[in-house]
Amino acid sequence: MTDSPTKPSTQEALIAAGLRLFGENGFAATSTRALADAAGTNVASISYHFGSKEGLRTACAETIASRIGGLFAQAGDAPLPSTPEAAMAEIDASIHAFAGMVLASPRADFIAFIMRELSDPGEVADQLFEAVFLPRHARFCALWSVITGAPAEDEEVKLLVFATIGQVLYFRIAQTFVTRRMGWDAIGADEARQIADIVISTLRARAERITP
Repeated sequence: MTDSPTKPSTQEALIAAGLRLFGENGFAATSTRALADAAGTNVASISYHFGSKEGLRTACAETIASRIGGLFAQAGDAPLPSTPEAAMAEIDASIHAFAGMVLASPRADFIAFIMRELSDPGEVADQLFEAVFLPRHARFCALWSVITGAPAEDEEVKLLVFATIGQVLYFRIAQTFVTRRMGWDAIGADEARQIADIVISTLRARAERITP
């Protein structure tokens, strides 16, 4: 006999609803009634748990920060690797983890939320930048510096990291076209691994070209 799945708390259900509906419709177009209905609760529970709809939006951003932070916490808190090989190994692991999370995980509902916030930047976008994006981007730049000797804050290095992140995100944004062209039913763990391998091979080739 298997245990039945644990029912999410009201807070968790509201955050899940917020991530999905704010991502799909935007903050202004999402009513508290729609959020409550999606979470299977009443409208008053939003004020009870989060103070307001804006408070729920902030909680959604904090949840994203926790998910991504948890994925990369061990590497992000560690000293930088001392060798190019170790730095590339960390990049390899990070890209595979990132691809698995945004492409194959059922918890990747936060991508649409982030994209929506970036299209209308404000306090939540600032929160996501400072807590989620900047530390990981800076770490990646520093790793590339270990590999190639290029300054971590060099403009070309920062652009390279943006481009690498963008390559993975493209497969999320265009997954309908990708799966159709590739003949895949969906992008699962195996497909995400293949995508990550391609992205990493491009990085390795670039590193080999520019490393003395």
